[in-house]
Amino acid sequence: MVTRVIVEKTAGLGAGLADADYQAVGAEIVPDADQVFARAELIVKVKEPLAPERKKLRPGQVLFTYLHLAADPEQTADLMAAGIIAIAYETVTSPQGTLPLLTPMSEVAGRMAPHVGARCLEKENGGRGVLLGGVPGVPPADVVILGGGVAGSNAALISAGMGATVTVVDRNPEVLRRIASQLETRARTVFSTRDAIEAVCRRADLVIGSVLVPGATAPKLITRDTVKAMKPGAVIVDIAIDQGGCSETSRPTTHSAPTYTVDDVVHYCVTNMPGAVARTSTFALNNVTLPFVLALADKGYRRALGEDPHLRNGLNVFEGQVTHRAVADALKLKFTPPEAALRL
Repeated sequence: MVTRVIVEKTAGLGAGLADADYQAVGAEIVPDADQVFARAELIVKVKEPLAPERKKLRPGQVLFTYLHLAADPEQTADLMAAGIIAIAYETVTSPQGTLPLLTPMSEVAGRMAPHVGARCLEKENGGRGVLLGGVPGVPPADVVILGGGVAGSNAALISAGMGATVTVVDRNPEVLRRIASQLETRARTVFSTRDAIEAVCRRADLVIGSVLVPGATAPKLITRDTVKAMKPGAVIVDIAIDQGGCSETSRPTTHSAPTYTVDDVVHYCVTNMPGAVARTSTFALNNVTLPFVLALADKGYRRALGEDPHLRNGLNVFEGQVTHRAVADALKLKFTPPEAALRL
């Protein structure tokens, strides 16, 4: 069977890829997304489908993209009602227990966070007017990073490189040891407790929230009271916003309106941070998703999911059933094991 690829017109322009680039390797360009949804058996996206797009889905279609369903009951309900097979990038696993399709975007977001935080700290953007790296005779900014995973460790690396005073907070001692080994004296490590988080946030100029519970909603580590106690003009960059955010005051924002202020604290909560560096993000994501896309296309979803337990971990919704436990628990829905749904 020959696999045919159709691409929405101008889909790659944001990453500097022209329609002709796709046509040169055999893809067909179609004028709009409607034709993609109408004709494709496998739909590959980056972000979750918007409400109008979800209406175009039909039973039996396979959707492969970031979904972040635990914080999105409306999307979950629509995908269940559509009767599709929804596979989420962010819950596909590796033999090492990592999240290989989430890792590159976490790397991008983590490396971006100190940059956007530094901009938000500028007075014209509502910040304290603090230069992240300081200057001789004036201390640098105090940067606190909640979570020392992929995003957090990359945020720490860039923050330290920019000359900031860096503190990484995590509840896993092994993560703290890794950070200490990697950054040595360039970062302090703090074991995560409620009191510790409040103490470091109160003194911080910039807080970067990068906590992750795979497939589940992000824990609310920063309370409203903590935000009230932070310095006027301090900044929160909430990388965890895709999973609901790690601050009680966080709500999703966009690149066109990225920030808002609560209790004199600037919040940057863009749900698709890597979209700002679309070319880098496109190639980074394609590098890791392509083998799974080829497996789904060449084998069909049943065989591909049946043969690969790590791809199967990405199955979130199957023909009206929620097949990822963390999503089901977060939304209080019935959980069906993916093996049972697929009748393996």
